[in-house]
Amino acid sequence: MTGSFWADLLIGLAAALVVAWLVLIVALVLVRPKGGLLREALRLLPDVLRLIRRLAADPTLPRGVRIRLGLLLVYLAMPIDLIPDFIPVLGHADDAIIVTAVLRGVVRRAGLEAVRAHWPGTDDGFAAAARLAGIRTPAS
Repeated sequence: MTGSFWADLLIGLAAALVVAWLVLIVALVLVRPKGGLLREALRLLPDVLRLIRRLAADPTLPRGVRIRLGLLLVYLAMPIDLIPDFIPVLGHADDAIIVTAVLRGVVRRAGLEAVRAHWPGTDDGFAAAARLAGIRTPAS
């Protein structure tokens, strides 16, 4: 194993990380909330954080769902963002976009009833959170 091998390996890994980061940005652009939903997301943030914590602690949910929710809580607590804040719009919205994507996955795997049962806020707040996550509720 020569120095050239390690240099090539490091360059390859760096290139793969850059490509993966760019793919993530494209995915976040595609699932971002439209219009005033981002403002709603910020207003609902305390309830959404309590919801995520409650869902992550629920032993009746599938383990994969709880692990994803736990990882989401860790990501939200990290001071470093995947998309730096100086990038217009997405820089400040990346957390809301990632929470939206994870909530959609939770509803697909655990069901809307589980999310509704753990919602700590009002019915109007739940309806707004469902709209934000692109989740169709029976009333919508």
